[in-house]
Amino acid sequence: MPDTAGLRGTEAFQPPLPSLHGLISVEEYLKTSYSPDREYRDGLVLERNVGDKEHSRLQARLAHYLGQRRKQWNIEVYTELKVQVEAKWFPLPDVCVYMLPDFEGHYPSKPPDLWVEILSPSDIAQDVVEKTRRLLAGGVPHVWIINPATLTNEFHSAAGIQQSSDILVVPGTPIKINLSDVMAE
Repeated sequence: MPDTAGLRGTEAFQPPLPSLHGLISVEEYLKTSYSPDREYRDGLVLERNVGDKEHSRLQARLAHYLGQRRKQWNIEVYTELKVQVEAKWFPLPDVCVYMLPDFEGHYPSKPPDLWVEILSPSDIAQDVVEKTRRLLAGGVPHVWIINPATLTNEFHSAAGIQQSSDILVVPGTPIKINLSDVMAE
């Protein structure tokens, strides 16, 4: 991530939460409620960096913006959905988009067509880079990372990293998102 993203650099991924019983199964993770919700990786429940006012505002407005175009673009939009990217990894996107028809069941094992990560003040650059790398390796075709304070953003795909302008066009889809319009709605 470039310095403009406003991230600190340090060790990859957040530390696991202490568990009274050691590792937990995928089934136990999926049937347990956490507040705030938490990610699951390799038997461990992981804290997520929760957003602040700017993060929350952008997440809500982006989900609303996409939801308003659901029928036009033939998509379904979700926030903080547990997505099985690897057999023992369930990360939660801030916002994700599936082209219709979308997945069946409660939790998808099919990657979304667009994964949106909105940075939080406590996000660490190396964590975001590693997570994005694993998402792409796990079959997520497009990862969009946005700094809510500055609206600077990057678009990641198998083709590489693009510094996005104010408008994001998702290749192979009708999705075209103007961040200025998102924030104006």
